[in-house]
Amino acid sequence: MYYIVLDMEFNQSTAFQKDSPIPDPYHGSIAEPSNRMKRKLPFEIIQIGAYKLDEQLNIKSSFNRFIKPSIYESIEPRITEMTGITTEQLQEEDIFPGVYADFIRFIQDKDSIFCTWGISDMKVLFRNVMAFQLDKSLLPRQYINIQPYVSLHLKMSKKKLLALQTAIELLNIPITNMFHNALNDAYYTAMIFKQIYNTNLLPQQYDPTYKKVKPRQKKRVIDFDSLIKQFEKMYDREMTEEEISMIQLAYKMGHTNQFIK
Repeated sequence: MYYIVLDMEFNQSTAFQKDSPIPDPYHGSIAEPSNRMKRKLPFEIIQIGAYKLDEQLNIKSSFNRFIKPSIYESIEPRITEMTGITTEQLQEEDIFPGVYADFIRFIQDKDSIFCTWGISDMKVLFRNVMAFQLDKSLLPRQYINIQPYVSLHLKMSKKKLLALQTAIELLNIPITNMFHNALNDAYYTAMIFKQIYNTNLLPQQYDPTYKKVKPRQKKRVIDFDSLIKQFEKMYDREMTEEEISMIQLAYKMGHTNQFIK
């Protein structure tokens, strides 16, 4: 069993770009991505960085691959500004299915445990695998989200989630490379993991099909009798039938939110 400390960089588009062909990894054909597919995959992975740690938390090997995007072909300017990754830089890289196959070989053991900074990398990884119709059963399902454990280690609330760089600074871990690079961020996450590790850092099981069910809100019913009585109290007289009808209509029209500026 290994700990796979994972970080990724991904591209996204605030406005759907022109349809770009997605290579079919099994048949070598081209499929046109629909806007519906783009909505299902709002983040496309463009770099995977990872470190493999043994059970004694010794670094055994690393993985660093850039990926040529197939869905959002142009890297958003703000992504380039943050990561330094450009559209031109990725043109000679392999597409996601090829990199995924290499990443599975790197993981080596399906019983390994992913270690991530936050839960988003797990979600994005599985969504990309499913979008490209690859075998998600090859991925480990156990993971440790290190981010809240750092807050506990620093005697903070588990709900106070720190940025990776903030955590590095508070833990006095030397900053040797830039942030927002998948391999560098994976290294920093590994250093944090080694420093705060204890037996309470138990892995959870990730379910890519899980969807949080929002509690159904109780339907609110207006008490019109009390509303009319309030108007009568304010005006110190009884409301006429016409006024009552107008008040009820005004409430119903306002409740539709169509007049909000």
